[in-house]
Amino acid sequence: MASIETSRVVLAAALGLLAAAGNLLGGYFVIYRNWPRRFLQYFIALGAGYMLAVAFLEVIPESVRLAGNNAFGIILVGYFLIHLFEHTIAPHFHFGEETHHDEVSHHHVRTTMMLGLAIHTFFDGVAIASGFLVSTWLGAIIFVAIFLHKLPEGFTVASVALASGHSRRNAVLASGLLGAATLLGVLCTTLLQSQLKYALPLSGGVTMYVAATDLLPEINREPNWRIALLVFVGVATLLIMQRLFHV
Repeated sequence: MASIETSRVVLAAALGLLAAAGNLLGGYFVIYRNWPRRFLQYFIALGAGYMLAVAFLEVIPESVRLAGNNAFGIILVGYFLIHLFEHTIAPHFHFGEETHHDEVSHHHVRTTMMLGLAIHTFFDGVAIASGFLVSTWLGAIIFVAIFLHKLPEGFTVASVALASGHSRRNAVLASGLLGAATLLGVLCTTLLQSQLKYALPLSGGVTMYVAATDLLPEINREPNWRIALLVFVGVATLLIMQRLFHV
């Protein structure tokens, strides 16, 4: 039994590292102008649908199993915790390319936006580790959900860095800091395994917020019906995975 838990922790750490690399890749993309921005919207749409499906069909039921009805309150805390950091402390936060150079040139605005994203990515790591501590299946599907929005995360923070006058190198480094926050979330959750009944529902609330409040509004700004359709493809992807792999 101990060996199974150890292998899950190792797998969570490895996939946490891979997820962090997704932040770096998103930051790398933003410094080049010759790739189609439409791909970013595809990731956002697919990720939003898939993340919502994972939250409602997998994370919330498992959270209730671990924490009983208290799980719903913890989920709510996770949801509004991200709202506090992303849209109260950092009111200029949004996913996607930053074009308001005057706003992000202020040190306070730039710092709070970075803090909001760092808290968000910290809980990415918490979600991955919590999932693997429950089961390999839950950890794997949460990892896919996290990875799908890692490119937009890295893209966003690198875009903010460039818009505020920083070099391309610093823009990629900013994306790397988000990756480091993800790894910190994995480490903290692994060290505090006894608090799993709080960590999993908390990360579930964060996942719901990111999908419903951060990602879906970005999709709704796009008139392209194909992008809107990808939200449903994301939901269908999880349903297919459940049917094929979850026994």
